[in-house]
Amino acid sequence: MNTRNRHPLLILLILSIILLPKSVAHAQEREQPGKSIGKVSVLGNLILMELDKGALGQQNLFDLDHRTLRFTPGSAGYRVETLPLRWDADFGQELSSPTVTLHNFSFPFSGKAWDSFSVGVTGSIRFGPPARSAFAGAGNPAFTPRDQGGVSIARFDQLAEGAGNLVNTVPAICVFFKPRMSGARYAKELEDRVVVTWDVTEPYGNIQDFTWTKTVNRFQVVLHKDGEIEMSYQQLAAKDAIVGVYPLVSGEAEKSLATLSGNKNSSAAANLDLQNMKLSVVDGLFLKVTFETSGPVLPEGDPGLSRIAYRVYFNAHKPSLQPAPGTQADAIWTIFGFAPRNPAYGRASRYVAFGPGVSRRVETNGNAISIQGILPSALRGASEIFVSADTSSGSEQPVSRIPAQLVALTGIRNPEVHFSSLKPQAGPFPVIYEAFHYYALPNDHDLACTVIKALGDKFDFLPYYSDFRVDNQEAGTPSNGPLGSTGPAVTGIGAEQRGLASYCSAGRFQWGFIQPVYSGSIQMQEYPPPDAPVGNDRDITFYQQQLAEISQNGKMPPYMYAMSQIGHEMGHRWAAFVSAKVGGETIPLGPTHWAMGLQARVPFPYVRPTEASIMGGGVWQDNFDGTYTQLDDDYYVPATGYSYLDLYLMGLISPAEVPDFFILRNLDRVGKDANGHSIFKANRTKVTIQDVIAAEGARSPDVDHAQRRFNTGMVIIVQHGLKPSRELIERTNGIRTQWMKYFSIATGRRASMTANPN
Repeated sequence: MNTRNRHPLLILLILSIILLPKSVAHAQEREQPGKSIGKVSVLGNLILMELDKGALGQQNLFDLDHRTLRFTPGSAGYRVETLPLRWDADFGQELSSPTVTLHNFSFPFSGKAWDSFSVGVTGSIRFGPPARSAFAGAGNPAFTPRDQGGVSIARFDQLAEGAGNLVNTVPAICVFFKPRMSGARYAKELEDRVVVTWDVTEPYGNIQDFTWTKTVNRFQVVLHKDGEIEMSYQQLAAKDAIVGVYPLVSGEAEKSLATLSGNKNSSAAANLDLQNMKLSVVDGLFLKVTFETSGPVLPEGDPGLSRIAYRVYFNAHKPSLQPAPGTQADAIWTIFGFAPRNPAYGRASRYVAFGPGVSRRVETNGNAISIQGILPSALRGASEIFVSADTSSGSEQPVSRIPAQLVALTGIRNPEVHFSSLKPQAGPFPVIYEAFHYYALPNDHDLACTVIKALGDKFDFLPYYSDFRVDNQEAGTPSNGPLGSTGPAVTGIGAEQRGLASYCSAGRFQWGFIQPVYSGSIQMQEYPPPDAPVGNDRDITFYQQQLAEISQNGKMPPYMYAMSQIGHEMGHRWAAFVSAKVGGETIPLGPTHWAMGLQARVPFPYVRPTEASIMGGGVWQDNFDGTYTQLDDDYYVPATGYSYLDLYLMGLISPAEVPDFFILRNLDRVGKDANGHSIFKANRTKVTIQDVIAAEGARSPDVDHAQRRFNTGMVIIVQHGLKPSRELIERTNGIRTQWMKYFSIATGRRASMTANPN
């Protein structure tokens, strides 16, 4: 489920909550050349990548099972100790809503006494209202968090970074905060304490899950009248989560660290011409960075801030280049300006910050723009660091720079700890947390460069599969790429070719996974196990009997989840970014996935007679009474083919072969028909392929000159010094075979796919 080719995390966080899978943060980096991060060889029909030692850092898995953490409050923060398990087996009443109201006492936390709090099913407690979202679209109900109680992080945040991003957002306690969990919450109030217990499961059975069946996760928190907090862990199947205490921290004066002077550039726009960069420490916890420019910073809402960036680069060791361009930086914080391509996409233009530990929020004041965050983990323990900065606009090179200068780090404390190794009564800590997580996500530029540098620029697509998990709450992967081609650059599809060099491609490479898919995830399994429970209509088990009945061998096609993933992600090479100009109005048909109300019937179905595009949209029946029946929905399970519009954008059919279609807006569900299909009231707008061409220009190369032969490099990845497992090899080979069949069927055999590593 990806993205646009330029800034995958930013686009998806804002626009794709309601549809399919996910994306990750490389928006903070300019499109700089990737580097090789491993050794590549050919293993039969597969590409084997053995990563360099430490290429993805270290995982930190949960190690507090059958233990209790006690947090004792004091004037300067909490002291912490680890105890043998203390467990109250009487859970009390199950909660039907997130809110718990206290009647016997008020709980002191974050400088206030609270009579109520909100319990999230995903393992956290929040005091007061939710934090304001830093992302555009925050006022849209479609972008509300999945769990209305407790705290939330951005959908694709790594836990290793999300833990720091929670600091100073809302008063909160993360007992075992793991997004996407579901189950029961209980609360019991006594005279001097309240006990909250969770009995929850990790997500299961869906394409983005790691298990076919429920898992057991039971944990508990006791909030005492005197402010003491006890977190207890009775049984945990999950190994990744955020644990910590997050009171708001404020009141301490800001302390200056350094002021760095820039290389003034009179030719740069005044809002990007760096004069100084100020570094300071706030509350002893946060590093604050303030860029000062020669003229006023553009305010949010100004369309001119689109794709401008302010970056600060941190290095624990002196960088090799002066001024440092940031290519070898240990950490980068970026302020990025976003403006929607079409006003219908969301709110007005605004700034968002990205980087390890940095808060998403950005503050502007005259000629200054500021961000702050927890010190990046790569710099912790350093007494001094090298800091540089630059600004840019669009894809251009930096327009203004501050060269690398040495800065002493004083008066800043790291709130992240390892609870299991803390000494008894450690502290005090004003804020304290630990992120339990799997390996860090790789950089997709590095993955592509590792393959292309070793085997040559002969792959259109690069999916990755591995024997290890990465720090992602969903089992699948987003996708990204430079939109290369075997011939002229493709235009007229709403996305432009760019950044080939950053993927080490001379022009061929088009699109790939951002991260490896774990061999133990259910989407890499050939079929559901016989005892897998039947899920809802977004789970493949729901369709198992139906698909078996229409097949020749009495089984559904193999690797159905894997086909949904690879067919959808590689489809993002062409879709879904276009708009249509209808009667003077420009109507977005996506973005990133076809709108739910778009008529997107598939001409060459993969397995079922009636299918909507694997890129979204639906198959809609007009009931001629102002209502429309949804014959197939906008979800990509089971795997489906490509729509007429997709095939046109792929260059496989001519404009004349695309039948007129329509888009339904202002959808309002009113019921279901006798077959269980949803019925909606909606406003119907007719759309033609000429309307798309009017908005985007004609597709070039056209159908007579477009690429028809494609090659995929199927890559299996192992950690340094290890060999691939039998399951990884067999499952990737199975996906490889089925992917070639899928592509042939879904394109009506108008294009072919090979998967040849040689």
